Amino acid sequence: MGTKKQQTHGLLITLEGIEGSGKSTQIRHLAEILTQAGYRVLQTREPGGTATAETIRNILLAASPHEPVTPQTEALLILAARCQHVTHLIRPALRRGTLVLCDRFSDSTFAYQGFARGLDLEWLRAANEVATGGLTPDLTLVLDLPVSVGLARRRADRGEQNRLDRETERFHRKVRRGFLTLAAEEPGRMTIVNANRPAQEVQDELSKIVVGWVARPRRRS
Repeated sequence: MGTKKQQTHGLLITLEGIEGSGKSTQIRHLAEILTQAGYRVLQTREPGGTATAETIRNILLAASPHEPVTPQTEALLILAARCQHVTHLIRPALRRGTLVLCDRFSDSTFAYQGFARGLDLEWLRAANEVATGGLTPDLTLVLDLPVSVGLARRRADRGEQNRLDRETERFHRKVRRGFLTLAAEEPGRMTIVNANRPAQEVQDELSKIVVGWVARPRRRS
């Protein structure tokens, strides 16, 4: 076990990707590796992370055949959950110098509600700015793989499906295109990682990227 490293301020690292890309598994491995390297680490997820945000998550993922959730309602609920998450968990952790690893963040909103649902991206970005108080991830890793592979993994992992799992393959292809477009627009922050490989290979690449990036000297205002 390494000696705990002192940081004057924390860093926000997010993992993004389509359903079945392996984010949840990989973020757990990253948390273990960084903790062993001596960093103070917080692992969290979106929607969720706080009691109120987790309640909103349950609403979002529950199937509602008699009252479909509109794209606007979906976006506003996600942003409300994010506001709680950032205010009560993420920002306090960053002030303590913690490395925050988050399973999904703002880029998921742009990919799912923007590219796939068709909501205006500029409106989403403006609303997200309000919800986060301008907080942007320091590093984002996009786990990319074909939609058919990701959905097959989801079906194999568990029997029950949530509302997003039931979306069409066309919808999920739009989500994937959204992530790839966002990554192309911000190559300095977002890195695409091939997730269509054995989990250990993906884990090794992610560890190399993140550990090297975190250890890099940086100046921030």
